[in-house]
Amino acid sequence: MGNFLPLSIKLVDAKPMTVSSICEAEAALQGQWPNKGAAPYRDACRLIAAAKGGSCSPAIAFAAFKAAAIDQRLLQPAEKSDALKMLDDVSKDIQI
Repeated sequence: MGNFLPLSIKLVDAKPMTVSSICEAEAALQGQWPNKGAAPYRDACRLIAAAKGGSCSPAIAFAAFKAAAIDQRLLQPAEKSDALKMLDDVSKDIQI
């Protein structure tokens, strides 16, 4: 189990991945990305490596990974959890 809320990404080769840890983010960064020269991608690589080395907060590195995935349009929309679906069903009948 990862340390972060899972992100669903789809790499250029259409390989879907769920990323919820620094190690999984590192593995995802080694996959096929549209532009490995883009600044957000390079920042994510640098910060993930720094987090593994202990010189960067894992939360900051994971946020950089998420930003790179958003920048390159790899982040997939998250599905609602079962609990959120139930809450939506219950709340639709409540009038404010």
